[in-house]
Amino acid sequence: MSVLNITKNNFQEEVMNSNKPVLLDFWAGWCGPCRMLSPVVEEIAEENDSIKVCKVNVDEQQELASEFQVMTIPTLVVIKNGQIQNRSMGVKPKEEILDMVQ
Repeated sequence: MSVLNITKNNFQEEVMNSNKPVLLDFWAGWCGPCRMLSPVVEEIAEENDSIKVCKVNVDEQQELASEFQVMTIPTLVVIKNGQIQNRSMGVKPKEEILDMVQ
């Protein structure tokens, strides 16, 4: 499954109403660590049909970033059944990210 871009317009449907766990990656194009993490996030999306992987550009979606109190990027948030289950900041290895979602 490919990575979905999330906006305030599709957030409710794609994230809150998802029947799968959602991995949200809050990022920005100018952020070096975000660019380092991006291939890992995309790899997780390709390899795991049981996880919905989504990206939120904090520059374009400031409301969502504010709602999730994102102060540092990259920030990863795991949502299951409409509830935040886990969150981390900074670059993480793939195995650590997958452990967050389990």
